[in-house]
Amino acid sequence: MIKTKAFLFCITTAGMLQLSAQTKLYTEQFRPQFHFSPANNWCNDPNGLVYNNGTYHLFYQHNPFGNRWGHMTWAHATSKDLIHWKHLPIAIPEENGIMIFSGTCIVDKNNTSGFGKDGKIPMVAVYTGHIENKNQSQHIAYSLDDGITWTKYANNPVLDLHKVDFRDPKIFWYEPKKYWVMNVMLPVEHMVQFYSSKNLKDWTHLSDFGPAGDTSGVWECPDLTQVPVEGMPGKKKWLLQMSMNASMQYFVGEFDGEKFTNENPANNIYRPDYGPDYYAAIAYNQLPATHLPTAIGWVNNWNYANDIPTTPWKSAMSIPRNLSVKKNGNEWILVQKPIASANSLKKELYRSTAITVDSKNILPVKSNQFELEVDMAPGANALCGLRLAAGSNTYFEMGYNAASKSFYIDRSKSGEDKFNDNFKKLNHFEKPIELKNNKIHLQVFFDNSIVEIFVNGGEATFTAQLFPGAGNNGIELFNTGSKSKFTDLHIWQMKSVW
Repeated sequence: MIKTKAFLFCITTAGMLQLSAQTKLYTEQFRPQFHFSPANNWCNDPNGLVYNNGTYHLFYQHNPFGNRWGHMTWAHATSKDLIHWKHLPIAIPEENGIMIFSGTCIVDKNNTSGFGKDGKIPMVAVYTGHIENKNQSQHIAYSLDDGITWTKYANNPVLDLHKVDFRDPKIFWYEPKKYWVMNVMLPVEHMVQFYSSKNLKDWTHLSDFGPAGDTSGVWECPDLTQVPVEGMPGKKKWLLQMSMNASMQYFVGEFDGEKFTNENPANNIYRPDYGPDYYAAIAYNQLPATHLPTAIGWVNNWNYANDIPTTPWKSAMSIPRNLSVKKNGNEWILVQKPIASANSLKKELYRSTAITVDSKNILPVKSNQFELEVDMAPGANALCGLRLAAGSNTYFEMGYNAASKSFYIDRSKSGEDKFNDNFKKLNHFEKPIELKNNKIHLQVFFDNSIVEIFVNGGEATFTAQLFPGAGNNGIELFNTGSKSKFTDLHIWQMKSVW
């Protein structure tokens, strides 16, 4: 076995500096206060999301040496509530020219791998070993101290198709057939492959899914997980999520232990998020039976990820989202809701039962760190909504267009945008939304540079980054056309978790 001790000295040193500097950080301009972000340096995809003995583990793609993509390594953080996080030393480092790309973790409670010893239960990571421009293959490592130190398997790789693009394994235990299932991506072929194993070392090909849906970009980060059906107690469906360059899509159907079958209309494309900055989302492994399936995504976009104006960190994770599906006619719709533990951070700022808006209403609130809920009843021909981070001719806008029956976000006037041309161009996103009782319900989280919007109870979500100027922290209601009504408006200040 190849032992990664305190790892390479320079990586260890970087990790310790990260930990020692923690109390001095998290006050920077644009720094999220209730979204996870690394203390220092680059991060991207969440990896190895696993629950064990009351602790949620978050591993993630990380560059220990800089604030741009490179030297991919697994960093590590833990939480008891998915809101407050503790940074831990680097978990699995880049070594010998092999970067540690995305993957998953499980707790091997029955020691199927044989890695456990002296009564210690192994945590096993399955990840992509990446050799730049040459090869991607699937590797494993194990930990006997709850993810603190790791040993790389001596006979890696455990699955190698000798391809430049073959990555991002997600594994789970499939109880009916008593084996582990891996879903892993062939990005260029737009195909998810499924494999089985009894011991996490020897893998047998089961089936393929794809091409399907959106094939405009390479496919990455497949995640197959079982989720409950709303309104049908005890019924579950299988949700397959994946990422494509700068967006995501999902399929809903059945999995029989060998093959996934999509049950949504084949010609339709379904998005977990309709904003520009939600990517590589995966669900937690081995949550308690009473725990709703929960996913975390990366808040950034490959079109400008390296250039966003944040330092000494780059990128953050989404608020963890509980997952379910519901039937809507002949299709299955993903429903996502923020985890309830976020409520512990709330302190009331403002409340109004009803406001009728003709043109504009400036609220008596100044904050860029809040949760907001409201029901909007648009006028018959109205364009209405909210503006956040409002200042002198700057704001982030979200609204409902009664003419097109669509909800939209627009960050074209939201603040700093000159750092990357793609960021400037990618400024408007919308989706058709059905009113319910002539209203649209919004739950909005704004965290200095991150906006997450849950529409109609999470039937659609929008995630976006913005970088407002100093002092741009107003909140406004706006309307054009016939008057619109905003009811049950509630705003809470969100405490920092750092």
